[in-house]
Amino acid sequence: MRAAGARSTNVTFALLTLAGISYALLQSLVAPALPNIQHDLHTSVNSVSWVISAYLLSASIATPLIGRLGDMHGKARLLIVVLVLMCAATVVCAVATSLPLMLAGRVVQGAAGGVFPLAFGIIRDEFPRERLAGAIGLLSALLGVGGGAGVVLSGPIVDHLSYHWLFWLPLVPLVPATILIRLLVPESPVRVPGGVNWLGAALMSVGLGAVLVAVSQTPTWHWASAKTIGVLVGGVVVLVAWVWAETQSPEPLVDMRMMRIRGVWTTNAVALLLGFGMYASFVLLPEYVETPHRAGYGFGASVTGAGLFLVPSTLAMLVFGAQTGRLERRFGSKPPLLAGAVLSGSSYLLLAVARGQRWEVYVASLLLGAGIGLAFAAMVNLIIENVGPGETGIATGMNTVTRTVGGAFGGAVTASILARSVLAGGTFPSVHGFTVAFGLCAAALAVGVVSGFAIPQRRPADAFGAHEVGDLP
Repeated sequence: MRAAGARSTNVTFALLTLAGISYALLQSLVAPALPNIQHDLHTSVNSVSWVISAYLLSASIATPLIGRLGDMHGKARLLIVVLVLMCAATVVCAVATSLPLMLAGRVVQGAAGGVFPLAFGIIRDEFPRERLAGAIGLLSALLGVGGGAGVVLSGPIVDHLSYHWLFWLPLVPLVPATILIRLLVPESPVRVPGGVNWLGAALMSVGLGAVLVAVSQTPTWHWASAKTIGVLVGGVVVLVAWVWAETQSPEPLVDMRMMRIRGVWTTNAVALLLGFGMYASFVLLPEYVETPHRAGYGFGASVTGAGLFLVPSTLAMLVFGAQTGRLERRFGSKPPLLAGAVLSGSSYLLLAVARGQRWEVYVASLLLGAGIGLAFAAMVNLIIENVGPGETGIATGMNTVTRTVGGAFGGAVTASILARSVLAGGTFPSVHGFTVAFGLCAAALAVGVVSGFAIPQRRPADAFGAHEVGDLP
């Protein structure tokens, strides 16, 4: 690792933070505004849902590939390319007047998910060892903070301006961050020679794409339909073929030996379930609080008012994510991850049994944010602790993909539950539908806690040591 002065690392971290927040905002800002986008683009509910689905698909496919290319050709170089593409795609979305043009921009925006593994790699290569856990922890928490802030800010932006400003405003930090990163962030000295297994990349793209399409379309296709089952099974078969191709390749996109490391696969299992819970909250909480009183529950909140219920969550993500580095230096990375999963599960358990008063929803939102802030920050540190410096990009990229896939499942499953709970001739989901959805999220996070106990515990002094892929704990 190259030594760097405090001023240099502070500038680097600030710029990486700006880039990360911009990406995370673009991920969730559009969710509450989908009805407005649907109306202005003259499209259907099912079609406009692809504004989010296309983004998630692209992020899942491109993130590990970009992480691998960054490990090979330079993380700062790839980061600049990714940010320039994200700026251009954001302008396309801002001026789009048709759904195809909007989707084209969203696909390129989603591919910019490589921002996070590239940023994690730069921090690992450039920062002094004693600052790694805190810096990576805080940057990881920003993924959740940006997602929550996007839902909060979307309402006021759409109400007072238009949905076009959901794309113009993130350019305010994004453009200067791109320019300053080009000027001020040094290139990482760590390189991994070799090439890219493009067959593996193609199989992974098709397999992940099929699985996420099937899951994201279940509110329309339904879970038991032949179309859903066929696409889902087809995607799983292609992913099995991808794993086989990677094991046979001399230059795999994802080294399956790395994925067999106990600290990697167990952390990714928890990431899948935490992603399920986080993204489900973006569907469930706004839907619940916006339901009018005449349905027998809900608070009749506006889109802007619904965002206020997520303010405690967003603030808690930032505060608790920032403390993860201090906790990890004292206890290691595993305890904060377990504590985060417990807090997140407790939030959904509270919502399943008590949500009739506004303060109960606020408390649940606070617990959820605290849990996600702790867990998201800790899980990336756990991944980095278990792989070598040359594999930081691909390992953290796969962790981001796992969270995204879990999020796609969470959003689709809970939306499907609510859709099926609408009574004949009714307009709103039943109160029982919300109970089932919140209870399912609590159960998923409980499984995440159990999975977390399987993660090997490292002493704080051992964190971020040199770990070779061949070392399988």
